[in-house]
Amino acid sequence: MQTDISQIEGAALVDAEDFRKRVVEGSRPVVLRGLCADWPILEAARQSSAALGAYLEQFATDRPGEVFVGDPDISGRYFYGETLADFNFERREMSLRAGLKHILACAQCPARGTAYMGSLPANSYAPGFEAENRLSFLSPEIGPRLWVGNASYVGCHYDTFENLACVVAGRRRFTLFPPDAVSDLYVGPIDRTLSGPPVSLAAAAPLGDPRYPRFKRAHERAIVVDLLPGDALFLPKLWWHQVEATETLNILVNYWWDAFSYGVDAPMTAMMLAMIAIAERPEEERAAWRAFFDHYVFRENGHPLAHLPPEEHGILGPMRKGNYGRIRAMIMQQLRGM
Repeated sequence: MQTDISQIEGAALVDAEDFRKRVVEGSRPVVLRGLCADWPILEAARQSSAALGAYLEQFATDRPGEVFVGDPDISGRYFYGETLADFNFERREMSLRAGLKHILACAQCPARGTAYMGSLPANSYAPGFEAENRLSFLSPEIGPRLWVGNASYVGCHYDTFENLACVVAGRRRFTLFPPDAVSDLYVGPIDRTLSGPPVSLAAAAPLGDPRYPRFKRAHERAIVVDLLPGDALFLPKLWWHQVEATETLNILVNYWWDAFSYGVDAPMTAMMLAMIAIAERPEEERAAWRAFFDHYVFRENGHPLAHLPPEEHGILGPMRKGNYGRIRAMIMQQLRGM
């Protein structure tokens, strides 16, 4: 494992443009120490668990959300059960207020097991929270999400958005793997997951498990990051991350957004469509399509029409000059079979 990762002081960020240039455009993980150290919720967390719970509860609504509830014997390691057809925890529906009460009770009495609520949009589950706990360099359209729970292990997964994860209570350890480690992580089903993206089966198993011989290569490339309250971690799309919350009560606030989007279309959607269109064609045909993808999409040798004047590039010209809409219209027409 490695510990090498870019780190900057959160207070050094000037504005949105500075954040984009120094953090986002590099498409590499970055630790931002003390980024949210002045948030009021951190002051409540420094006082006590009760004060932290009371601070968050003042914003909580009665909107129901999903809670993972685990028996004491799983020690907060929410994962599959004995087979990939079931899970080792129970899913319940609770409001944030009720969930907080249950999580605080588990923190005081570990024999009750553990509980975890995640990905709760603050504007609907805790309106008013964002106004007091803000990051000025993020667009108001990028809203925070709350993750509240006891000590927990969240299986190694990826996001299809940029992710800024801010620790406000407890400590968190992130174990990161680059996107190109995907084939060495032995990823589970994509249509039966714990909560959204698929997870690595190998990262959750003991090191050296004979079922996952290639995982050793991924393990050697892993980056371990320990975050204290007030610290944040920026993760680009598709970086694998395993997340461990180590205290009896932990809260994280995160932000998801697509920093390089031209519209509603997402790369993951394109990949899923490519799966049904290409994945089971003959090997030679797949290789041919790979060459075309490399040429037109990944562009390792530059723009595919670099040999022509820019005015001759047609729909392969800059997306911002209307070509996004033109290409999308062509695709939609073809999908409709017209």
